[in-house]
Amino acid sequence: MKRFHIALAVADLEASIVDYSERLGQPPTAVVAGKYAMWRTDLLNFSINEAPECSGQLRHVGFEDDSATGYSSTCDVNGIEWELFSTKEQDERIVAAYGAAVYGGTVGPRA
Repeated sequence: MKRFHIALAVADLEASIVDYSERLGQPPTAVVAGKYAMWRTDLLNFSINEAPECSGQLRHVGFEDDSATGYSSTCDVNGIEWELFSTKEQDERIVAAYGAAVYGGTVGPRA
């Protein structure tokens, strides 16, 4: 599966989770309380980080692609960071960066 990835900074994580869950028609796939949330839809990998000082700013874009081996990051000609990673790699990076995430009511990386 290949999904477009977009990451935004938000002022209030909880309010943003409510808003984006309604917009995307589903609850987040993973949540790290007070820090991070991520949704995986059929076409989109959308994540938010609570960073009030940067609220509304694009953090980076990229692709979640299960054929990717590892993680890579490059900048395009406009200075925008593009990431490429597999689902497994992102799940591991969430735990490494933020601690245990909650996936559908279960703590840890996804099984």
